[in-house]
Amino acid sequence: MPKQQTIIKPVSLKGVGIHSGNEVNLTFKPAKENFGYAFCRIDLAEKPIIEADINYVVSTERGTTLEKNGVIIQTSEHVLAALVGLEIDNVLIEIDASEPPILDGSSKFFVEALIKAGITEQKDDRKEYIVKDIISYYDEKTGSDITIIPSKFYEVTAMVDFDTKILGTQNATMKNLKDFKTDFADARTFSFLHEIEMLLENGLIKGGDLNNAIVYVDKELSPKTMNKLTKAFNRKEISVQPNGILDNLTLHYPNEAARHKLLDVIGDLALIGTRIKGKVIANKPGHYVNTMFAKKLANIIKNEIKNNAPQVDLSNPPVMDINQIMKILPHRPPFLLVDKILEISNNHVVGLKNVTINEYFFQGHFPGKPIMPGVLQIEAMAQAGGVLVMNTVPDPENYLTFFAKIDNAKFKYPVVPGDTLIFKLELLSPIRRGICHMKGQTFVDGKLTSEAELLAKIIRKTEA
Repeated sequence: MPKQQTIIKPVSLKGVGIHSGNEVNLTFKPAKENFGYAFCRIDLAEKPIIEADINYVVSTERGTTLEKNGVIIQTSEHVLAALVGLEIDNVLIEIDASEPPILDGSSKFFVEALIKAGITEQKDDRKEYIVKDIISYYDEKTGSDITIIPSKFYEVTAMVDFDTKILGTQNATMKNLKDFKTDFADARTFSFLHEIEMLLENGLIKGGDLNNAIVYVDKELSPKTMNKLTKAFNRKEISVQPNGILDNLTLHYPNEAARHKLLDVIGDLALIGTRIKGKVIANKPGHYVNTMFAKKLANIIKNEIKNNAPQVDLSNPPVMDINQIMKILPHRPPFLLVDKILEISNNHVVGLKNVTINEYFFQGHFPGKPIMPGVLQIEAMAQAGGVLVMNTVPDPENYLTFFAKIDNAKFKYPVVPGDTLIFKLELLSPIRRGICHMKGQTFVDGKLTSEAELLAKIIRKTEA
């Protein structure tokens, strides 16, 4: 399991806020394990802290805005994308304004500053949500949608379609976070000319210039508009290049717009507060659909954590396969109800059983409506716990385990063919004099299906 990371020392940078036009100072500081990301408004008397939490999102207009107790952080996504892209888990971000500096409109300079600060490993394991099922969000108003599917890595694909001659369809894909620094961090924000005009009329983008935002010209550049832009950007003249971009700005990539949208997705999904192992496919992403999807995913993760569901990657090889299990347990098919052991320690075990229609008990329970008997769920839990217990003796083949008591058995949802059962057993007290007291839980797709407290006694076969 990868360890959490933070930076070695504080590092600062400064620039202007894109909307306020005021100079902003920002400092990244190391943070302890399980701290996550948080902003601290040092310009305010109480120096309030605003956690990078999806529940604090109050606006997605021209960026993702967080608010806690009336204190605001605007355009948080570029900073957060840099932290995720470098696989940094815990950082305090001190800032003396409501918005981070826009710099060149990308995450490039944040990444460079963090690398300069140095990255160090911490003691605790990284918390990671392993995507096991397809999860989607669709926005009917815009036609935007985001889907996440299982994957061995955190992958992101962004597909954009602006339905304009100057900027039509673009795609970008990040197959691994290690590619973020080199291939996506320097992708700059962009806007269309008609949006720039609207923002200027509303007194926004006071800190914008042609070096921190790509401006695509989607309409005729009138003398009046030309005059507005030269004044706003403090330039003597402005021209449109053959590629349809204002002034002489050179694109870093032909698909820079799609790459920046991908960067925004990473930054917005950082608000979930948990690392993700899965492939994100974002079709026409924007801050609204990004954050709505993040809220949906965060709620799913919260419910799984509430249920105490183990996070397992089924693509990894098991700790024990069926043959190794049969060397420890005396049970044999059809009464052997554990297929794999995924995790094992001195005080816990995680096991798995694939439930198929071929199970013998479905012949009578029930014809036409197959449901796994609750008592067999308890038995399967106990067998997984038996592996834990037998793993503590040098010669498990010479021992047997017998039920002594079952307490607080509860059955939440039916188990049916096609389900994959995940068993989690934890010792409630150390094993003494052959007595083992465990709490067992069974999960399907992160949902608790049954649980019980089990008391078992270990005895030698010769004494049975």
